[in-house]
Amino acid sequence: MRVRLVHGLALLSTGALAGAFGYGAANLVPTFNAVPLTMRLAFHTQLMQMNGITMQGAMGVSALSALALTVMTRGASRWLAGGAGLLALASFLITRLGNVPINGRIKQWAATSAPADHAEILARWEAFNYARTGAAFAAFALLILLSLRGVDAGRSTDGRRP
Repeated sequence: MRVRLVHGLALLSTGALAGAFGYGAANLVPTFNAVPLTMRLAFHTQLMQMNGITMQGAMGVSALSALALTVMTRGASRWLAGGAGLLALASFLITRLGNVPINGRIKQWAATSAPADHAEILARWEAFNYARTGAAFAAFALLILLSLRGVDAGRSTDGRRP
């Protein structure tokens, strides 16, 4: 029963993460590119303030629940859960090491002005955004695959069926 609850939490959190990143990649980024730069910078700054806690929380819950599921299962189930956990962790690291530093620069530009190479920097932010979105979707897909094959296909760490 515990394995199923942890699996449910992992599915819920990675699904929410993939959905949020997917919405951003499909809708927000094209909108960012369609509006004047000053509007993009102001909106981007406000959006990142709102996303700071919620998205990092979703990434944390996704990674931790998938990694907990890894510990609780064996065999192919363990490999699928572990892969999902590592992909969720990758989305967190891409965000913290790639997007967040650029977000700080964007915040400065919104208060002053963008540098001459702003388009290149924004393109780098978008590349990081697509990478973290792909990692989140892949983590979610692995957990769905685990559901389809049956999470209880492995054994719990105490040797009993989950």
